Amino acid sequence: MSRTPTRQKTVAPPLGRQAALPAAPVPGGCAPEPSHRTLDRRMRAAQARLGAGIWTQSFWEAWLDWGAQVCLSPGRQIELAEQARRSSLALMMQALDVGGTGPPPFAPKGYDPRFSDPGWQKPPFRFWQQGFLALQEWWDLATKPLPELHPHSADRVRFMARQSLDLMSPSNVPWFNPEIIAHTQRRLGRNLAEGAADLAHDIAKTLSQIPDPVPEGYAIGTDIACTPGQVVFRNDLFELIQYAPQTDKVQAEPILIVPAWIMKYYVLDLSPQNSMIRYLVQQGFTVFAISWCNPTAEQAGLSLEDYRKRGVMAALEVIGAIVPQRQVHAVGYCLGGTILAIAAATMARDGDQRLASVTLMAAQVDFAEVGELLLFIDEKQVAFLEDLMWDQGYLQRPQMARAFSTIQTEDLIYSRAVRRYYLGTQDVPEDMGVWLADLTRMPARMHSEYLRALLLENRLSAGRFAVEGGVISLQAITAPMFVVATEADHIAPWTSVYKTRLFTDADLTFVLGSGGHNSGIVVPPGAEGPVFRLAHQARGAPYIPPQDWLAQQPVARAGSWWPVWVDWLARHSTARMPPPELGAAALGYPPLGAAPGEYIHQS
Repeated sequence: MSRTPTRQKTVAPPLGRQAALPAAPVPGGCAPEPSHRTLDRRMRAAQARLGAGIWTQSFWEAWLDWGAQVCLSPGRQIELAEQARRSSLALMMQALDVGGTGPPPFAPKGYDPRFSDPGWQKPPFRFWQQGFLALQEWWDLATKPLPELHPHSADRVRFMARQSLDLMSPSNVPWFNPEIIAHTQRRLGRNLAEGAADLAHDIAKTLSQIPDPVPEGYAIGTDIACTPGQVVFRNDLFELIQYAPQTDKVQAEPILIVPAWIMKYYVLDLSPQNSMIRYLVQQGFTVFAISWCNPTAEQAGLSLEDYRKRGVMAALEVIGAIVPQRQVHAVGYCLGGTILAIAAATMARDGDQRLASVTLMAAQVDFAEVGELLLFIDEKQVAFLEDLMWDQGYLQRPQMARAFSTIQTEDLIYSRAVRRYYLGTQDVPEDMGVWLADLTRMPARMHSEYLRALLLENRLSAGRFAVEGGVISLQAITAPMFVVATEADHIAPWTSVYKTRLFTDADLTFVLGSGGHNSGIVVPPGAEGPVFRLAHQARGAPYIPPQDWLAQQPVARAGSWWPVWVDWLARHSTARMPPPELGAAALGYPPLGAAPGEYIHQS
């Protein structure tokens, strides 16, 4: 398959003029408007708050589209009737098999943990489980695409059908769930009393928006995010942390970590045994990390270009002063990887050779395949969110988290609710859980630009993304690349991350790890269970589609991919040298305070 070219000669208008909210905000994040327009926007913003930021009309339109097409498709109707007949017959035979000797005709999906308890194999629970799975299978067939049905409508209807079925699952009903019944008998009902207290607590927390205190033993800066270092630069957008060396000699080329601003950076510096940053320092690297601010309504006008120029590029300037005449290993995670790719392509266009390598972790440069997250993104949805952000000045992470949770309701919502409210099982404190609860906000203008330019219009991989008046091309990047994807990532699907190979010509090493968007990245050496696959694509090698590539791979390697990455970074470094000082006071970058700095504590 030939590589799709991304470089174009035409010059697009700067991004800020294409997709930005007004740059001169008044309280609430917008410029003055006619009063009737303001009233309309405030009404939609209120509706958005009530609806978790989701434009529900698009979903009803999808149902109407699907229903009309099914009514006009007698072949599909016959197919569904035959499926219902076969399922009914299978359920009748299952009901007659009182002893449960035969194999069940329907099986849960591989990612569905709700029916793992052995009690589900006994009557009458087995029949209830099988009836639910039969209905689920019928709806899977009913929502398959039709030639005349818009693919987006088909996907939305399939998603909504799954949501409705998950709500009706017998695993959610105490008297239909054998695990809940057995547990209640053993504990004489105390689990239900404890679960009711937990439910009341969670409702109060949701209504008040007051987070739980950090559990004992998980204090930020003491127990997690505790790798020693100094803040060496600070502006209104980010703090730059330089970590103290832990070896006598370090690699000459430092590392810059660019995290996503949708989260706080310390997912890469959790407890010492789970800290990627600590691991890199212990392997003899000078590590710098960006800690983004948590924007307020007054910062509604921050743009994607601000995050590139006053974020990534400003950090490179500071690092160049502290570690002069050395290239930098740039590392981007999630959205941080996307803005790093934009910065790297811009640097390549402008002849800036300061990058020794580029590592992208769970980061997308092409947004044609972003899984079920795209179900929430169309022109109406983006406009709806823009009204919400216009009113608030930002988008709160809880408003995004609801959308992410609904993508995996079986595990992220219902299974957790059963454990917490019916089984009385308390959530075990862990460093990742503390980080997940540490909420952040998205500036209105930046998030609008991200939704339109990247998610909705996919300009970056198409060669239509403009920076400083000219388009950029990912193919221009010549620095070697290390790209990491994870198999169970529901935010940045691995097949989408893999396509970095399609849009770049650089020498590229690709890792496909197990786990999800976070758990597949935070996999320190010694962790039990993780596996990964590794492949190398030389510069100019032909592109292989993701599923073909996966079929060609040998058995996955056991363990963490971190050591392989460290070896790769070492091979692309030039020498070992004494570690640099923390900061460069003589050049205007004195240490400003101990890591993890001030911005990490912004709420």
